[in-house]
Amino acid sequence: MADAFVLNRQNILERLGGDEEIYTMMLDMYLQDLDANCASLSAAIASGQAIEIRREAHTIKGLLATFSDDRGAAAAYVVEQQAKAGDMNGLAAAAATLETRMREVAMVLAAARCPG
Repeated sequence: MADAFVLNRQNILERLGGDEEIYTMMLDMYLQDLDANCASLSAAIASGQAIEIRREAHTIKGLLATFSDDRGAAAAYVVEQQAKAGDMNGLAAAAATLETRMREVAMVLAAARCPG
């Protein structure tokens, strides 16, 4: 996932029906829940339970898609599908890459929230 996340606020607002309040709420929730989402994915990977990994990857896919991060959402989809297939090979590395992407998105969102 070499491409840096670039915030396209207008695109996101269009997805949200132009509702600034929902945009702000979603942004705040993403930032507040980031550590818990990362920890949940790590715990799922550590458990080796495919259903848990799949659920956490699916959640992350939705979060990243909300902010129009197609690359991040696609990476989460790969983890989700790999877990669905029961293939645990390389999932720890894929999860680490996904966590890095989630944190990158969070930095961009936080900067957009508090310009200065």
